[in-house]
Amino acid sequence: MIDGVKTKKLGVIPDERGRLMEILRNDDELFLQFGQVYMTTTYPGVVKAWHLHKEQTDNVACVQGMIKLALYDAREQSPTFKQVDQFYLGLHNPLLVQIPKGIYHGWMCVSPEEAIIVNIPTERYNYDSPDEFRIDPHDNDIPYDWERKDG
Repeated sequence: MIDGVKTKKLGVIPDERGRLMEILRNDDELFLQFGQVYMTTTYPGVVKAWHLHKEQTDNVACVQGMIKLALYDAREQSPTFKQVDQFYLGLHNPLLVQIPKGIYHGWMCVSPEEAIIVNIPTERYNYDSPDEFRIDPHDNDIPYDWERKDG
């Protein structure tokens, strides 16, 4: 796994009323600090990539549908420089993935329904000077192919 990336298997607690799933607590081993919480969605087959942050760490969980999350270590001083990791997370694999600053990341919705993703970054979004650096999802030097692998 890319140096600094952490995961937490999420537990779902069902009962006759529905279900509850804790995503991140301030007493979790991987908790750093709180910036904000936001929800985003991705339609089936859509790729939202690549971007990185220079200041914030992301804590990503998919709470509906399924996504294929890809990470690329762009940190030249990292022992895992240029490494690519891939995770499937969502309804069938409840997982929190902590993405440190300096890691390009993005995802593709691989479920037949819209995916709902919750992110808990360590910093709040700065509208005047966003900590967000983007490159094209397909035309870049990252050795990753977003195409579905049939077989």
